[in-house]
Amino acid sequence: MIGKRRDLCDGESGLPWIIFLLVVLTTAVQPFGVRADDSDDGTNTPNPQAVAELRDGERTTANAAWWGFDPDDATEALQAAIRSGAKRVFVPNMGRPWIVRPIMLAGNQTLVLERGVEITAKRGEYRGGGDSVFTARDVSNLAIEGDGATVRMQKEDYITGIVLKDLDWHRWFGQYEKAEWRMALSLRGCSNVTVRGLTLRDSGGDGVYIDGGKNGPSRNIRLSNVVCDNNYRQGISVIDVDGLLVENSVFKNTWGTPPSSGVDIEPDGAEQVVRDVVFRNCRFEDNYGDGIEVFLSHVTRDVSILFDDCFVTSSRGSGIRVTKIKESGPGGLIEFRNCRVESTVGYGIKVQDKAADRGRVRFVNCIVRDAANNRQYAGAWAPVWLQSKLSARFGGIDFVNCAIEDDHDRAAIAVQMASGMRDVTGTIAVASPRDQPPSLDPNTSLVVKQTGRPSK
Repeated sequence: MIGKRRDLCDGESGLPWIIFLLVVLTTAVQPFGVRADDSDDGTNTPNPQAVAELRDGERTTANAAWWGFDPDDATEALQAAIRSGAKRVFVPNMGRPWIVRPIMLAGNQTLVLERGVEITAKRGEYRGGGDSVFTARDVSNLAIEGDGATVRMQKEDYITGIVLKDLDWHRWFGQYEKAEWRMALSLRGCSNVTVRGLTLRDSGGDGVYIDGGKNGPSRNIRLSNVVCDNNYRQGISVIDVDGLLVENSVFKNTWGTPPSSGVDIEPDGAEQVVRDVVFRNCRFEDNYGDGIEVFLSHVTRDVSILFDDCFVTSSRGSGIRVTKIKESGPGGLIEFRNCRVESTVGYGIKVQDKAADRGRVRFVNCIVRDAANNRQYAGAWAPVWLQSKLSARFGGIDFVNCAIEDDHDRAAIAVQMASGMRDVTGTIAVASPRDQPPSLDPNTSLVVKQTGRPSK
């Protein structure tokens, strides 16, 4: 009856209301950092019984805290949980970092890092040049879910030292062996791996490293919403992989040792594979080297690489570089589609030592805006730089509906060739203070159109 108050315990409606309140209260008092579907018993304390039930097959989900969280060194607990055979391992937020020595990941498992979890490399450890926080070697069906979680190393410790030089020798003096392979996450010969939402930072190497293993290349790797920040060598290195999709991710602030790129796609051997590699809607910001580097000096197998709707900017380095595709190098396609390079210290785009008859390089609907701002930066002072020191003729490049916007009175495209160009096609619209487009090799059909001054 409208306007008449009913007491919760009045008449026939009382019992359902009491049951409803009990359900709400029971749900609300779950301990902080615990989800019932992940830890089953609702606690983050040691639980030998739950561990035994997991071992006996009565459970398929594990809470790493069941093995006992040690705030000074949580390695044994986390490693035991991963090795337990659980299909799902939950790492709760204990209010303090999980400080660990190197951890080996397992296959057929989902590792769930609760929001706010920090997996932190233990200081004084990681003495080996290749010691990494998380390593997956020749495993399949691995997922890491880390929305709001972080894997952090101690970059400053690993890189502090001095090189003493003389006429015939040099030697490194530092607390740690000099190395560039201390990764936050290392995937070697893995298949069917997904990593979502994780921040990987402050490594002594790469944020993410993807290579082959004993059975060939890694396969079917997917990274989404990943952030790689302040790593020593690269944000991410791609060495040997058949099927890689990286989406909605950020690679930034890489510095310490060359190449210091956001991403470096660089196979080490002739038989390694870089196939079906896609970066989509990714950002490459303030890396000391190139935001995007594709270095194909060593590989001979055909490649397929796509950067789609990606953005590169840097107050420290340069934009996009594709280099070392020799006459004996790979065929295939390296494509940049709907990409933008903006506000870089060095060149916006550089294609270097690219043999005309080998793998094709395509830029489709790409824009270079306000690039090459520092005249003292190494190399040509231009938004786009085409360079070759090879004896082979340079070419095999398309610029499809591309644009350059430049505030400086200079050539928009710098050309430095040892033996001329051919088969460079497409159109580039240039908005700059200079009235005349650059003079290009007559063996190319590239059309550079001067369209006036930039809009800004």
